[in-house]
Amino acid sequence: MSDIDGLLALIPVGDIARKLGISEDVAQGAVAQVVPTLLGGMAANAKDDSGAASLEKALSRHAGVFPGTSVSEVDTADGEKIVSNVFGSKKNDVVAAVASTGDSTITQDIIARILPIVAPIVIGWLASQFLGGKQAEPAKPAAAPAPSGGIGDLLGGLLGGSLGGSKGGAGGGDLIGSVLGGLLGGGKR
Repeated sequence: MSDIDGLLALIPVGDIARKLGISEDVAQGAVAQVVPTLLGGMAANAKDDSGAASLEKALSRHAGVFPGTSVSEVDTADGEKIVSNVFGSKKNDVVAAVASTGDSTITQDIIARILPIVAPIVIGWLASQFLGGKQAEPAKPAAAPAPSGGIGDLLGGLLGGSLGGSKGGAGGGDLIGSVLGGLLGGGKR
């Protein structure tokens, strides 16, 4: 099982389906599209030093704060902030592009409603992977560029090695390339 498959297994697909009034198959398909898209957006932002520093700061704020396995335990207001930080002004374009790449039953509305539910789970999980269960350290001043390694490498490893075989796999790696490549480039703006 890949790391992304492990992350997908943590997402309460049944709860999401019930909350949105959709079938579990549609919810599963949408989640399988949303998770790599969020990770891809984070990776695009982490390509520059300020984006990587911003993401690392967000991860330190979410260290040890892993949402439960119920939608009722997810802070969707925080999820909206995460989605806005990841995609910036391109959020609606990303939602439209993701919806257009999959099953026709996965609409823009479904993608837009699932993103803020899934985003806190993804960032909590990513914080646990990146920080390895360590307590968050105080944010360091941005005096020096981030050393190689870091969050960009973690995201690159997740995206490069895991997407092709992830659940719902409608071309996960192709999805990120086609959806995010032109929209986000090296960052969200």
